[in-house]
Amino acid sequence: MLHGIGGSWRSWQTILDDLAAQRDVIAVDLPGFGNTPPLVGPVTMATLADAVTDFLKEHDLLGIDAVGSSMGARLVLELARRGGVLGAVVSLDPGGFWQGWEIPVFYHSVALSTKLVRALQPVMPAVTGNPVTRTLLLAQFSAHPWKVPAHVALDEMRSFAQAPSFDELLNDLAYGKVQQGARQGSISAPLVIGWGRQDYVCLPSQSKLALEKFPDARLYWFDQCGHFPQWDQPAEATRLILAATAGHDFSDAEIAQRASKATRSKPASKVAVAAGVAALVFGALWLLKKK
Repeated sequence: MLHGIGGSWRSWQTILDDLAAQRDVIAVDLPGFGNTPPLVGPVTMATLADAVTDFLKEHDLLGIDAVGSSMGARLVLELARRGGVLGAVVSLDPGGFWQGWEIPVFYHSVALSTKLVRALQPVMPAVTGNPVTRTLLLAQFSAHPWKVPAHVALDEMRSFAQAPSFDELLNDLAYGKVQQGARQGSISAPLVIGWGRQDYVCLPSQSKLALEKFPDARLYWFDQCGHFPQWDQPAEATRLILAATAGHDFSDAEIAQRASKATRSKPASKVAVAAGVAALVFGALWLLKKK
């Protein structure tokens, strides 16, 4: 299990127990995040991929199935592309497939969010503990942030603020080397890319380029879901991971198991996103004034 930028192994805590009931699970802190020291030298997607490969070799884990989220989702795609490193791969809302105007929007929105998170650390327990302020804080990342458990949000915000490799890796994600693809037929193990339809970090339209670069991949859509399926649709994400890593020929309906449209509540993601954007603007003004 490979977390996203700024995260740690705790990013997976909403689904770890359910996965561990049926699999042996290894959730790591990548170098420069959580409790793992930073890499010596440049911090890039390439050097992170090298570090993960070395870790797997050292522990005799080459060929292990892997799940990645966001930056970690791009990382598992890179490792799958290299060949001989991983088995089945599930890539949840991978970064690295933005183009044109999407690049600065991604970089500056995430950079601003992180500055705000760092500034709010003294009051972060109160912010994440209240559904209203939690919604403002996580609007860019979740389709229904008020439902994200308070302790999960607090763990993630603490990790974001304390990650020494965050800034360097964010720059590489946005402006570094473009993600290479894998020619069709070169990846024989199961490869599934899952994407939230309400993802406002890695836009759903970016899935087209992801599939062009990884034509062996199967695309799965999470409805009513933002950037982190393990937060917004934990049971569905668990079913997808278990099915993909078991090599099952599953249908989308089997994984989704959704109620009928008549019984579903309408997502309030647009309201949440608007509120979150407003919070970012006010946060930026506050930070500038503080300077």
